[in-house]
Amino acid sequence: MENIIHSVTLDKDRCKGCTKCIQLCPTQAIRVRNGKAKILKDKCIDCGECIRVCPYHAKKGVTDSFDMLNNYKYKIALPAPTFYGQFKKVENINTLLNALVKIGFDDVFEVAYAAQIITRETKNLIASGELETPTISSACPAVVKLISIRYPNLLPNIIPIISPMDLAGKLAKKIAMEKTGLKEEEIGTFFISPCAAKATSVKSPCGLDKSYVDGVLSVSDVYLKVLPYISKKEDVIELSKADFRGVCWANSGGEVASLDMENVIAVDGIHNVIKILDEIEDDKLSEIEYAEILACPGGCVGGPLTVENSFVAQARIKKLSKTLEKKDENKFEVEDVMMNAPIPHNKALRLDDDMVVAMEKMQRMIEITESLPGLDCGSCGAPTCRALAEDIVRGYNTTNACIYNLKAKILDLAEGLEEFRGLK
Repeated sequence: MENIIHSVTLDKDRCKGCTKCIQLCPTQAIRVRNGKAKILKDKCIDCGECIRVCPYHAKKGVTDSFDMLNNYKYKIALPAPTFYGQFKKVENINTLLNALVKIGFDDVFEVAYAAQIITRETKNLIASGELETPTISSACPAVVKLISIRYPNLLPNIIPIISPMDLAGKLAKKIAMEKTGLKEEEIGTFFISPCAAKATSVKSPCGLDKSYVDGVLSVSDVYLKVLPYISKKEDVIELSKADFRGVCWANSGGEVASLDMENVIAVDGIHNVIKILDEIEDDKLSEIEYAEILACPGGCVGGPLTVENSFVAQARIKKLSKTLEKKDENKFEVEDVMMNAPIPHNKALRLDDDMVVAMEKMQRMIEITESLPGLDCGSCGAPTCRALAEDIVRGYNTTNACIYNLKAKILDLAEGLEEFRGLK
């Protein structure tokens, strides 16, 4: 399998081995072994659900350092629309964009504005009638990776358009090169991200040979640097180009609202996502034309690298969007927003590349699962009895890991000893 650079990591010193994360991981990519959680990298989609649920804060999202800005002559901030919902009493987006310039960036290109262009191109592509339906948005990298590992048959349904983040990086570099005369490699684009999945998609992109973004900074890190500047009463330069259609992409439903189509759905929260993808795979949603599917609860505002409560952030985004006048994104005739590489099928769930061997292992796995109690208690370190059976078949564990089976064996042994004593 390809070498993927992950952005969700584990701090073993903080981990207590409580099994909370293994129960809620959507791809069963975590085990507890020797009293500590272990992330199975080939199954991890960097959705950040474990970051969100860990009571000991042992999981964290790794993003780039501000020191990385020093590697470039010209630095451009790419703020996600979610960034706007993190601050109290900010009534003008330009206040935030000007603050980004003050903390070390030379320019700003809003991802919200790129989202408006993506909306335009999505409409055109849907109108062509060439897409599989329900067509699935490509905006959430965690969902794209979930599909690649659990629902490979739905890979053709993903719209082959790059994300607003990558389009923002692409356009920002093009404009900066024309403005400054610098080479592309001298210009750095930095996405301000609410989630770890975006950081992974920059280092290990899906659908692109190489990301148009050079670095990813977390919303929480940038928030701390920007905060001192937004309280100052100073004149601000008009930097914002986005309107309500792009800004509302931060909230669940924002993308489909901007499409202005019927027969669309918006789904958020990774476990709701799984239910919907199950139904799409079973052909139960054939009347749906387009599906906006986001891994985080509430949409990107619920990302694990944010600061503000997602409900509060949602309300602020809605309030801000009402103050924005409609702006024209048609002046940007983008030459190409299409993906230039296929989204690979992640085969981590295969038991073996040899079909005959895989079938034999599957049969063995079924037999082991039937021999287990079916309680899915997690005490063995696997999320379910079936997952433990898979670990056993793969050679990573034994049936003795199940405390109920082990208890039964000990009781049988004890009874045998009692009978042996009785024979003396």
